[in-house]
Amino acid sequence: MRRLTRQITLSEKYGAAMKITDQAEADDYFEKCVRHCMAFGKSRAEAEAQERNNIGYWAGYEDSETRRRVETLFKCEHPVFGSIAVNGPPTQQQAFEAGLRMGDAARVKAARGGNHG
Repeated sequence: MRRLTRQITLSEKYGAAMKITDQAEADDYFEKCVRHCMAFGKSRAEAEAQERNNIGYWAGYEDSETRRRVETLFKCEHPVFGSIAVNGPPTQQQAFEAGLRMGDAARVKAARGGNHG
């Protein structure tokens, strides 16, 4: 499996996680992701939370079967739609409305000067 360099793209990093089908391999890859994140100054707890969030988010771009497998293997869920096992896949309307809410939140944050660093 590819080494996680400082210059790795999100597609390379999280796309690799989407292909994993074995629990031991998932555990090993998750540890690599956490250590990679920690190299950028995060604590272990912050890195674990961030990586579960990112992997869960990335799985949302995949088909439902892959998303279900990834959420199980990496003990994560989509940060917007929650667990596919609990909530099922989002409808187009749910996805659209979530996008609107996120856009509104980003505009409010920008208006308050919150888009720095």
